[in-house]
Amino acid sequence: MEPRRHVIPFTELGRRDVGTVGGKNASLGELTAHLGAAGVRVPPGFATTAQAYEELLAAGGLRTSIAEQISRLHEGAPLNAVGPAIRALILQEALPGSLQDEIVAAYDDLGRTTGQEHPQVAVRSSATAEDLPEASFAGQQETYLNVRGPQQLLESCRRCFASLFTDRAIDYRERMGFDHLSIALSVGVQIMVRSDLAGAGVIFTLDPETGFPDVIVVSAAWGLGETVVSGQVDPDEYTVFKPSLEDPSLNPLIDVRVGSKKCKTVYAETGLTRTVETPPHQRAQRVLRDDETRTLAQWAAAVEDHYGCPMDLEWAKDGMTGELSIVQARPETVQSRRRATTLRKCRLTAPAGTALIDGTAVGEAIGHGPVVVLDAPVGLDRFPLGGILVTGITDPDWEPVMKRASAIVTDHGGRTSHAAIVSRELGVPAIVGTGRATETLHNGQAVTASCAEGERGHVYDGLLPYEETETDLSALAPTATRVMLNLADPSAALRWWRLPADGVGLARLEFIVAHQVKAHPLALLHPERLDPHDRHLIDRLTEGYLDRGEYFVERLAHGIARIAASRWPDPVVVRTSDFKTNEYARLLGGRPFEPDEANPMIGWRGASRYYSEGYREGFALECRALRRVRDEMGLTNVVVMIPFCRTPAEADRVLEVMDGQGLQRGRNGLLVYVMAEIPANIILAQDFAERFDGFSIGSNDLTQLTLGVDRDSEALAELFDESDPAVTRSITSLVTRAHAANRPVGLCGQRPSDDPRFTGFLVEAGVDSISVAPDSFASVKQHVARAEDRKGAHDDTREG
Repeated sequence: MEPRRHVIPFTELGRRDVGTVGGKNASLGELTAHLGAAGVRVPPGFATTAQAYEELLAAGGLRTSIAEQISRLHEGAPLNAVGPAIRALILQEALPGSLQDEIVAAYDDLGRTTGQEHPQVAVRSSATAEDLPEASFAGQQETYLNVRGPQQLLESCRRCFASLFTDRAIDYRERMGFDHLSIALSVGVQIMVRSDLAGAGVIFTLDPETGFPDVIVVSAAWGLGETVVSGQVDPDEYTVFKPSLEDPSLNPLIDVRVGSKKCKTVYAETGLTRTVETPPHQRAQRVLRDDETRTLAQWAAAVEDHYGCPMDLEWAKDGMTGELSIVQARPETVQSRRRATTLRKCRLTAPAGTALIDGTAVGEAIGHGPVVVLDAPVGLDRFPLGGILVTGITDPDWEPVMKRASAIVTDHGGRTSHAAIVSRELGVPAIVGTGRATETLHNGQAVTASCAEGERGHVYDGLLPYEETETDLSALAPTATRVMLNLADPSAALRWWRLPADGVGLARLEFIVAHQVKAHPLALLHPERLDPHDRHLIDRLTEGYLDRGEYFVERLAHGIARIAASRWPDPVVVRTSDFKTNEYARLLGGRPFEPDEANPMIGWRGASRYYSEGYREGFALECRALRRVRDEMGLTNVVVMIPFCRTPAEADRVLEVMDGQGLQRGRNGLLVYVMAEIPANIILAQDFAERFDGFSIGSNDLTQLTLGVDRDSEALAELFDESDPAVTRSITSLVTRAHAANRPVGLCGQRPSDDPRFTGFLVEAGVDSISVAPDSFASVKQHVARAEDRKGAHDDTREG
């Protein structure tokens, strides 16, 4: 009989071998054996077996000694005393001689494979209960990088075995109900990718913050990937749209965010690794090219398809060969387990004031309590339950403290940092990458940490009141009238993917311009017209872009694409810019390009700007961005909408300009709508219907111009009423005329959210769609359903 092996190459392993080599190593074997045909590259390696670990525990009564320490924990001994005691017991025990021999022999085989006498390897821990769909042990055990030579390898393996009993791992198993001694540990040894000379990071096959399933999110930083996982850096983040990834003619990269990447981990001349400052010129550079991002996303999609569930992967790029590799893969266990039909929503119920500090929001929740600033983990008795943990970064040793916090705030880290990953798992809101929370906030200060206001999380002074609600979306009745969303902030768009909306009825370009572009388009094209101060700010804003017009187009396209992807394949109606001249002037560099108008509300805005010499170049950039989203990224669900179009002749001029920029109505399925917000749009509905594919009622402007009431006037507030007969008859007239021309009519505005009777009127009038803010969607959907029931009963009565 052949003796039992203690070491097995990845080429002989698969995912059925979790009990033998742990989840991490079984997955590496699965990738090696089954995904090579899809091009997925995995560095070669081998794994020790669970049997080898069991033999180690059997030596010298080690199992009994560990059991005694666990009993101490259950009797009340502190975790930070029990954990180190168990690890010391394991480190004092020598590895069995036969195991040492097999590890060294397998290491020599790796050397022959790579042509090196003592190859550099990564040594990682892999628990037999790790990376299960219902629980993730990822990151709880140690990893050792840049290990070279038999002696260093054996020592790293011994330390990996001991790391099965890190404080975090013990605490996690206690919470999840796992028996500590029923879990074994395998050690994975893998050829080291020289990412210290290039970059590395993490991939999620869904959005890790919202669970949106149609994107792949790649994080990247310079050097070894430990800085990304630990949260030491704010990494680059690349968002890839899965449906477009399938078409080689399309660019599926719908968003790129360049992180600060202030430090990186590299090989040390003596020892294993060291962390150094990233050179300034690298901080502003992207780690990955578009083609590299696409390759990683394709590999991740293939892995997800093979496993049949969302995945969390780690990747690395070799700076010597330029090759990309997948170095870890495990099931994602947080967002994929949330009920898709339940929407949990938190909302501050009092004015928040100015934020003390902000950062990247993790978890759509709110927490408040006293600030506890720490630079190292403390005993649980020293951290108050419900405190706000404020620190530089976290690592696995922090988790017992994190579990007691009502919110977590860190100076460093991104959405895939340790603090972000653990806080999602714990259901605790976190604000990461604030830069200076440990300097700004002080111990005992009462604060509120809000992650419920979009992608940016904010820390406010005081204990602000808030409410939490849950909506069972499966209970919402279907309606014939489409209920759509009004969206402006691309960073928040993915939060609402679970809503059973019929698309987006209004996406405002001006929000994206103001918050993501941040500059007047003509200031980018004509910096010679700016004063020195604004020119300097424009130079800083567009650093890395040789073509400043491309800066505008790329930022705008990415913002539009995120919103469009969130509702694919349902229609997303994107309104071209509708700033007033005073609002344009407030953009960076805007003053030289905007006239002073006595009444900007009815001045040079909307359609009148697009064909004029004073803004035509800016509108051309908007058209380039829209064309890129539709034709290059493949998001053909984008519908373009023209605001404040006063006459049919003006419509013709705008459509001619769009045609000249490659946005021809009807080509590649392009629909062009018009806002119905001027009485002329109602009176000449037939003429506008000949030029546009649909109407969207802007009820605020329509009311203002029908009643002659300034919508912003406090003195006239009582007269401003969308339900005034003059307005409602205009709406009814438009619906009748538009439908006669086979054109749909929607309404986007706040009134349906505030007034169920107005919603009932719209349904009775036959409006095709109503577009509302996401937080009003459920209630408006219910109002529409009831109104349709009443209308149906009324129609039945008339027919009878």
